[in-house]
Amino acid sequence: MVRGEGMTIFTCPVCGEKLDRLPKAYACKNGHSYDIAGEGYVHLLPPNRMHAKVPGDNKEMVASRRRFLESGGYRLFSDKLNELVRAYSGVKSPTILDAGCGEGYYTGRLCDDLLDHGFAPSVFGFDISKFAVKAAAKKYKQISFAVAGTFSIPVKSGAVDVAVDVFAPVAEKELNRVLKPGGHVILAVPGRRHLYGLKEILYDAPYENESIAADYEGFALTGRVPVATDLVISGSRMIEDLFAMTPYYYKTGESGAERLKRADTLETEIEFDFLIYEKVGEACRNAEN
Repeated sequence: MVRGEGMTIFTCPVCGEKLDRLPKAYACKNGHSYDIAGEGYVHLLPPNRMHAKVPGDNKEMVASRRRFLESGGYRLFSDKLNELVRAYSGVKSPTILDAGCGEGYYTGRLCDDLLDHGFAPSVFGFDISKFAVKAAAKKYKQISFAVAGTFSIPVKSGAVDVAVDVFAPVAEKELNRVLKPGGHVILAVPGRRHLYGLKEILYDAPYENESIAADYEGFALTGRVPVATDLVISGSRMIEDLFAMTPYYYKTGESGAERLKRADTLETEIEFDFLIYEKVGEACRNAEN
């Protein structure tokens, strides 16, 4: 689906009514209207749900993420995500939602992959960072993007075949609500040894990640797919770009950050676990249309 044509699943963040896409705005029947930015995205995060003046990743962090991801460092994870979405879509014209899309790398490659395999997807993505969504919408014109929060998703109930969540917060009630009965959520979480080599530089006592598949109400865990390899990064800028897109960027002390700045090469394991959940049970039967 080309952005701007056909259906939309976005809803009004004020009253919850469905939004219609007009030439320059989204609008609901109650008169609430949201301008479409020049890049093509819509801002659906009300001020009273913004817990910071400018929430989410800033412009510099978004640029770092884009440089690193487009270098191909995490391409094998993107390829596996694409494969899993194809397997769990269930229909040839799936509605896909990227919950926490960032600057759009995974979303864009996913949309292209589905089209290349003969699907006719409708792909939507949102993120709390305006800078990330702006970058995503500017590059990936075939996808509908919005600035929005994970815990109050402005999307119609029962509208989504597959939701993907790559290292973003998991709001299981909202994800359950927006999924169709029998729909799937594919979560990407860090494996035990993900970025262990980075942590060996940052910390005096590096630690492995926990590898736990949480139980979510209204969902059944139907699969766990680990993907891992070794990664060698040369050049301080690319190393800093990787650092900037991790939670360690906020947690690391000055001494660890200084050690990383002096590194010209980083050798590390990288490991994602993809967790596949199916919407089941009473929450599934009571999904709104």
